[in-house]
Amino acid sequence: MLLELLHWLGYGVCHQIPERTIHLAGQALPLCARCSGIYLGAVIGFAFMLASGRARSSIMPPVRVLVVLLAFVGLFAVDGLNSYLTFFPGAPHLYQPQNWLRLTTGTLHGLAISFIVMPVFSFTLWKETDAQPVLRGLKELAALVAAAAAVILAVLADLDFLLYPVAIVSSMGLLTMFTLLNGAIFLIISRREGQATRRAQLWLPLGVGLLMGLGEIAVLDAGRLWLTVTLGLPF
Repeated sequence: MLLELLHWLGYGVCHQIPERTIHLAGQALPLCARCSGIYLGAVIGFAFMLASGRARSSIMPPVRVLVVLLAFVGLFAVDGLNSYLTFFPGAPHLYQPQNWLRLTTGTLHGLAISFIVMPVFSFTLWKETDAQPVLRGLKELAALVAAAAAVILAVLADLDFLLYPVAIVSSMGLLTMFTLLNGAIFLIISRREGQATRRAQLWLPLGVGLLMGLGEIAVLDAGRLWLTVTLGLPF
């Protein structure tokens, strides 16, 4: 039942094509290889910011670090486009897509995006943010890439006991991303931005952001189900 719930969370935001999804213990993960990577990478970034005490920082990384993060996004875009072209027989593409590439570029992309989403949320929430960048330099980024590589290798090792940890963590990354983005939107719409001074004031935007995210996922799920069942479209 837990896996079914996690598959429901992923159904509206991920194609879940079996051939493009990593399987563990004979079960498909709730998200395809690329989406699994995105949200695993995001979790790595969010966990780093929390552990290093920089969750309240709204200062972006230095330019040299941003360049590398943008390169991660670029690799993700190239691999995604190349993979998409293979849906069309005879369409030109650079190389044969592989799930390990989807997972790798997705993880690096998610890591990069986390260092944009968290500062935006912090800037929108706090009256006073921390005066330090969320990522100080290339050494810290290299350590995070090493951590991401370890996660990628663990997922690709085909270890049965990792089915639930990977499924849960990637799904929690999905919910966290929706929660932070919707929480920032709620603060702006309700004109509460830049007012929080204590941690207790986190609960309202996070709670509303989570409910909004779950509602959006439910709408996306229902829309995809309608397109698939009613119209017979391959979604």
